[in-house]
Parts: sequence; structure tokens; C-alpha cells
Amino acid sequence: MSYATIMVHVGIDDGCDARIRVASGLGERFHATLIGIAAWGPRPPFAAEGMVVDFGPSESETAAMENELGRLGARFRATLGATNRPVEWRAALDFPVEVVARAARAADLVVVGAGPQPDDSFRALDPGSVVLRAGRPVLTVPAGVDALVPSRVMIAWKDTREARRALADALPFLHEADRVIAVEVCPDGGEDAAQENLDDLARHLARHRIALAAGITMHADGAAGEALIRVAGEERIDLVVAGGYGHSRLGEWIFGGATRDLLARAPVCCLLSH
Repeated sequence: MSYATIMVHVGIDDGCDARIRVASGLGERFHATLIGIAAWGPRPPFAAEGMVVDFGPSESETAAMENELGRLGARFRATLGATNRPVEWRAALDFPVEVVARAARAADLVVVGAGPQPDDSFRALDPGSVVLRAGRPVLTVPAGVDALVPSRVMIAWKDTREARRALADALPFLHEADRVIAVEVCPDGGEDAAQENLDDLARHLARHRIALAAGITMHADGAAGEALIRVAGEERIDLVVAGGYGHSRLGEWIFGGATRDLLARAPVCCLLSH
């Protein structure tokens, strides 16, 4: 199992060069086709008191938006540099999350920037929405990370559909890793059940010729996401694998949740699947 096609979002003014380099390195590692993608949503017509007061972008504004997307395409290819592997570029005048979610059908892995939900949905991509809608594993790349060598991988385990999906989606990375650990944050009294989960996980991975170096059960004094980020730092983890939005996104927004914390604060790349 591998990733034959990797798609990377090239954003407007979001420091995308480092993310492109991450995708390029993974393309070399997995011998994958690379697809760069960008989008800019034009503002819709606006009506007030039954009258249209703003008809949306003018022809000159639309031309400027198209020119900017073309510039991003050139930047994508320039950042990649000379390569023998196939490279594609896609761009559209539409909301970025709509464009990336639709185009994800052509990819095995989607690479996006990390961070909280942006304020400007016309220009910026919301990584949480991509996780929910892509139907593909989403690799989030935080600011300041420009390479991913998946030597040390942490599986953030929870016995949910989303975590199982993420584990299957991450198998190419797990096969590349030198050390794989699994961590389950459990409530008081849940240690035995959590350990049983991790024992099953170890046996499953062994059948895929992947050795689980450690299975860690732990209690979180605060949010589970914060605990996972702390362990990732202590273990010098390169990549965190986790299910995305096991609870509703609204519930995570109100009460907090691991996915929200990983998107907003994880200092390392995360592979999330929903």
C-alpha cells in the first residue's frame, strides 16, 4: 500500500512554500504524482431591501483573481523545482474548501496547512472542513515545518470508527517508521479496557509487519488533545495519526476536543481521517 497521488493546497498569502516542500518530499518517498490546487471564492451578489447593491466582482477584479491563481501555479512549480515525477496544477474561482473537497477524489492523500477555522472562507482553507468532507486522509502541516521524515510515529488511539480509518490510511507511513507508539487517553477505571484496545492494535499491526514499540494508557488532567501534544513532544514524534472529529464539530467547538487541539496547536504534522 502506498500513496500514488498526493494533493497539496497552495494558499493565498499563507506561507505555502514549506507545505509544498513537505508534499514534494513525500512525493519522492512514495514515488507519487503531485497535484497542486488553489482556489479563491468570488463574493456573491448582495441585495438589500429587494435591490441588488453589489453585483459581485467586476471583470477586472475577476481577471485579477485569475492572475493571482496563475501566479500561485507558477510558485508551486518553482518551489518543486526540476522533477521527473508527474505534476499537475488545478485552480478555480470558488470557495477553497469546496474545490479541495471535490478534487480530493483524485488523490490518496491531501496536504493542507494546520490552524483554527479561518475568518475569510473566500480566500483561506479551513482544515477541519477538509477533514470532514474530503473522504481521504488529510495531512496537516503546521507553520515552520518544511519536511516530514516519518521516523517516529504516534497513533492517538480511541476505539472509534474514525481512529480505525486513520490507522488504515496511515499504513504507508507506519511501514516507513523506525518507531511506532500508540497512546490512549482513558478515564479513571478505564485502564483495563484501554490496554485491551492497545493489545489488539499491536496484534493487528504485527500482521502488517509493523512493530508497536509501546502502548501507553494515560489519564489527562486537562484536554485529551493537550495530553497527546505533550506526549508527542516528549517522544520526539514526527507524525501523529488520529481520527478526526469522533464527536460533532459543533460539540468540539463548544466543549473542546482532541481534533480541534491537534489542528490548532500541534507542532508536528498530523494525519487525520474522518
